[in-house]
Amino acid sequence: MSGLVDALLIAAVAALVIMRQFRASRIDTDRRWWLLPGILAVLALREPDLLDADHPTGSALVLGAELVVALAMGVAWARTTRVWAEPDGSVWSKSTGASVAVWGAGTALRAGLFGAGALLGVHQGSSALMLGLAATLLVRSGILVRRLGSVERVPAPAAAYGDRMPGSHRSPWKERV
Repeated sequence: MSGLVDALLIAAVAALVIMRQFRASRIDTDRRWWLLPGILAVLALREPDLLDADHPTGSALVLGAELVVALAMGVAWARTTRVWAEPDGSVWSKSTGASVAVWGAGTALRAGLFGAGALLGVHQGSSALMLGLAATLLVRSGILVRRLGSVERVPAPAAAYGDRMPGSHRSPWKERV
């Protein structure tokens, strides 16, 4: 892929993922939560410019630091995500204001790494950024799926007199005293 296409793909995936996480969404454990990060990782690893051929050691160090930041960002993002269970047993999640701070700090650190790499003369392609995004998403999703086991299920409230029964269209009669 060309650099422009990679950059657009990364921006689109990041925007989609971030926007979706700030809305309440149901967590489905049957879903393949690792699929999107896996696809991004495969696309990133296929690119020949993942490591700079002229500066392999510096490039590997910058990539390693990028992955450490990405993993830490995934852990922090998962820890700042609210997870709760509804009475019907479904589990939901929503990122919080602290998640915005995590994204801000992670982006600042990644920009600093890019700047440090540029000072060292290391060419950094978009595949390193894509691999970092894949690592962030994989760690966050894995931790959220693992957190599902610790979410306390709230039992559904018992039906009370006067509650509508499923499928009934008539309102209950009122008692007169």
